[in-house]
Amino acid sequence: MSRATTTMGNSELPETTAVKDFFALIKIGIVNSNLITIFTGLWLAIVFNGLHFLSQLDTVFYTLIGSSLIIAGSASLNNFIDRDIDPLMERTKGRPTVTGKISYPKVMTIGLAFIIIGTAFLFLTTFTAGIIGLIGVFSYVVVYSMWSKRRHVSNTIVGSISGAVPPLIGWAAVDPGLDVVAWMLFLIMFIWQPPHFYALAMRRCEEYRAAGIPMLPVVKGFSATKRHIVIWVLALLPIPFFMTSLGTAFVVLATVLNIGWLVLGVTGYKMKDDLKWAKWMFIYSLQYLTVLFVAMVIFTVI
Repeated sequence: MSRATTTMGNSELPETTAVKDFFALIKIGIVNSNLITIFTGLWLAIVFNGLHFLSQLDTVFYTLIGSSLIIAGSASLNNFIDRDIDPLMERTKGRPTVTGKISYPKVMTIGLAFIIIGTAFLFLTTFTAGIIGLIGVFSYVVVYSMWSKRRHVSNTIVGSISGAVPPLIGWAAVDPGLDVVAWMLFLIMFIWQPPHFYALAMRRCEEYRAAGIPMLPVVKGFSATKRHIVIWVLALLPIPFFMTSLGTAFVVLATVLNIGWLVLGVTGYKMKDDLKWAKWMFIYSLQYLTVLFVAMVIFTVI
């Protein structure tokens, strides 16, 4: 049953519905954003192998459904694992595992069921896609959520492994051979995540500090974090030149996006308002990823 507000301590949480609580549990925003990278991997594998999209609709369906389920299931288990620290952070205190809207047994059941069913769908495509999916689940739930997140300042880098897996799943579902472009998709996602999440961590620094999570800004400060962000963005510069098979237009666009992000990053050394700079970097990172992956599909269509 929903109520007008749910009181926790001295704060009140807004009214929610069963659907909103379910979407919060499975982190629907993360599921949706990953679908873009998964589809791009699928699409490029189809194009590079000279296949017709319509002839691969079953594979596309199994891959998107399977990937969505394992991501949603992993997110549910992450919420279960973090149920003790989520109440300490503003952006997570409204999760149903904190408010009690969804019981812990149900959270575990949903998480495990989604992962099992999703993995089964992935194995309907190729064995490689299924294995990569399981690696992604293990690295996120066990290696990141249960081990590194609360212990090591490198937790963001460790978590980037699972975040980089989705386009590989998409490609492997069509072509288990994994062309060099597939690995470049993995690298883009892996390298993109530290500057993206470091910028977020700067904005939420005090929340992470209160929760005892050793994020980079908490442990080493803003100055070191800004330096790390710029270095990670710098590491993206060579990637487009390993993807020349996507065409010159893509290489130019990707390079311009990389340079734009780098320039914005360097301005951080001159700006007095670190949080404002972090907000700009965070927003740019979101637009960067969307434009880049959508462009890969468009440039292989035209």
